[in-house]
Amino acid sequence: MGDQTDNPLLSGLPLLGDLPDLHGASVLVRVDFNVPLHCCDGGPDSIADDFRIRAAIPTLDELLARGAQVTACTHLGRPQGAPDPRWDLAPVRLELARLAPRVELLENLRFYPGEEENDPGFVDKLVYGHDAYVNDAFGVCHRHHASVVGPPTRLPSAAGYLVQREIEALGKLVGSPRGPFVAVVGGAKVEDKLGVLRSLLDRVDQLVVGGGMAFTFLAAAGHKVGNSLVDHDRLEDCAGLLRSGKEILLPTDIVALEPDAEFGHGCATGEVRTFGVELPGGWQGLDIGPETTATYATAIARARTVLWNGPMGVFEDTRFSAGTSGVARAVAECRGFTVVGGGDSAAAVDELQLTDRIDFISTGGGASLELLEHGDLVGLAALRSAPNAPTGT
Repeated sequence: MGDQTDNPLLSGLPLLGDLPDLHGASVLVRVDFNVPLHCCDGGPDSIADDFRIRAAIPTLDELLARGAQVTACTHLGRPQGAPDPRWDLAPVRLELARLAPRVELLENLRFYPGEEENDPGFVDKLVYGHDAYVNDAFGVCHRHHASVVGPPTRLPSAAGYLVQREIEALGKLVGSPRGPFVAVVGGAKVEDKLGVLRSLLDRVDQLVVGGGMAFTFLAAAGHKVGNSLVDHDRLEDCAGLLRSGKEILLPTDIVALEPDAEFGHGCATGEVRTFGVELPGGWQGLDIGPETTATYATAIARARTVLWNGPMGVFEDTRFSAGTSGVARAVAECRGFTVVGGGDSAAAVDELQLTDRIDFISTGGGASLELLEHGDLVGLAALRSAPNAPTGT
């Protein structure tokens, strides 16, 4: 039966054990096989990373072991509601046939406009001939799409193992996290994370800010940031957060690139210097400095709960990767409960071979941020409304 614990996200949520007898039944499984591809001649050639496919195998194997006939469905890329050879599922289908040969895979869901429009007629087509539905695609649980919110209105439904693991981990942050709770938030654009920043300030003991978004905060605090990335439309929002009375850590030194550097092949050539919090005119901040990295690492080391989402700088360029690497190592060494979310942060952890030292790495990206901001997701709410959802608290 569904686990009725103090995790508010699990309350009323049907899990695989809440499905009826599946022997001989047909089960539709929403998976997230939106994998990176190697492409040539205008179409996909092979899969660059099959992690998302492998992550779904435990759920698929469980359903097969219970005697079900399993059909998976996924999106791939952004084909704008029409067939597009660039997003053909052929390489995904080949890899799935290798890992789970008895699982059928439907065509790319986003080849059909009804998917993103949540068209009831498209939902009818998806569920036709199926006896149950499983959502194991946490990365799209924040999308009000037909394959996410539609089937639970028609069929007995459940969260798969991957979704269950995500909400068990993230629920510890949404519910009553052990303090001190430190959230480290980076990335380029402050606009993308304002909502979650406001929500986190109500829960965390310290908010640690890095990446390109830090320069909007620094500018809002009256510092000179040279030619660094600043969202001028969000300066007052950041100033308001800084006036909140909550403890927000900002960079105290910055690794910057000289003015008028020439860009080529994805990086820039030019002099790199470390400055204090004030940048000379024209210099562009691209990483937090060593003093800031040490300060952030100390805050993380003292925490009993840590959330990290977003790099501290342009870490793909080794000249600006020290801040992200330092934070990654600090999170790995922290003795508290640690969660890493977002593709770039997860990639940094993987590159540094620290994955097995993190308590949980979320596959969600946008879904995990929306969950932290709003406390729930439309895909989870849809599952709780399924006819077989457990009742009570």
